[in-house]
Amino acid sequence: MNYWAHRIFNALGDRYRSLDRGILYGAFLLMLFGVFLTFAASPAVADRNQWASFYFVKRHLFFLAPALGALFFTALLSVPNVRRLARALLIVSLVLMAAVLVFGADIKGARRWIVLFGITIQPSEFVKPAFAVVAAWWLASGRLINQSRGYWKAVALFAVVCGLLFCQPDIGMLLTIAAVFCVQLFLSGIPVVFAGALGGFFAGLLAGAYFFFDHVRVRVDRFLNPAREETYQVAKSMETLKNAGWFGKGPGEGVVKYELPDAHTDFIMAVSAEEFGFIVTALLVCVFIFIVLRGYALVCRENNYFSQIAVGGLLTQIAFQAIVNMGSTLNLLPTKGMTLPLISYGGSSLVSMGIAFGIILALTHGRSLSRGLE
Repeated sequence: MNYWAHRIFNALGDRYRSLDRGILYGAFLLMLFGVFLTFAASPAVADRNQWASFYFVKRHLFFLAPALGALFFTALLSVPNVRRLARALLIVSLVLMAAVLVFGADIKGARRWIVLFGITIQPSEFVKPAFAVVAAWWLASGRLINQSRGYWKAVALFAVVCGLLFCQPDIGMLLTIAAVFCVQLFLSGIPVVFAGALGGFFAGLLAGAYFFFDHVRVRVDRFLNPAREETYQVAKSMETLKNAGWFGKGPGEGVVKYELPDAHTDFIMAVSAEEFGFIVTALLVCVFIFIVLRGYALVCRENNYFSQIAVGGLLTQIAFQAIVNMGSTLNLLPTKGMTLPLISYGGSSLVSMGIAFGIILALTHGRSLSRGLE
């Protein structure tokens, strides 16, 4: 027994030592900064809602443990086990997404959350990493085996996920999945005609969301006509960013968190700029850029279709969410209620991002890159 335990621990130790330190430490840094910003921004939001001051802080720390556990557990998996985990996670998440439409609570006209064992879960958050891996496997299989069946499986899965998200509705999540799938299709080498048809489909989808969903239309109109629409949160965020200075007012000294209802989620970058200044906030942006570029550099080292497509999709998810969150804060994009990966408050988002980073580490592991479609 001691012999086998020793061998297992040695194998896990070797696996851990071979993980990319850049991405791993980048994820740790984002998580750490997320804790600091949750401490800074969330008590004011909790007090405004007449909850305990550290209500959001405690919940954020509660979900941080499983997020770290998911990251390490997934990072140490082999390529076949990553695929098995993704398939299982995808099936469970799709079932829960369907259940949300029936049993989920209606909040502001949307059904996105379901309560399991006393914990509120957003199943669509877990679909994102699972979808990226399963779709990548089918696309890579179709390319290597020269069969179109893999492509059509991936397209069918995408259609099912989009349909469930459209019914909730969650247009922001739908756009994230669409961005991931578009990049994966590009990496898999689809014909230009098919890419154009898909682009037209997405354009029609966006137009339909604008005309059929009031909250989408309101947010787009606010962005396009700021003088005619109520844009309090965006205006306050922009004012804060302009007055932040190089070093900010200091931790806990900011006031914008008392005025923004979503200071701990959508506009957490405004809190960061006001309390920590431009330099720290810019470094935070650089961490996201480094993780994305580092990930692409790693998967491009060898000709492994599955790893390239899967990691490319996951990196796109991280980059897309960061761009939308920061762009909303800077009034460059319509507000969408999208979390900043590993930083904004949100239990489901935090754990699902832990899984996503773990998969990236597992698939950029040295031996994984050379194993292809084993």
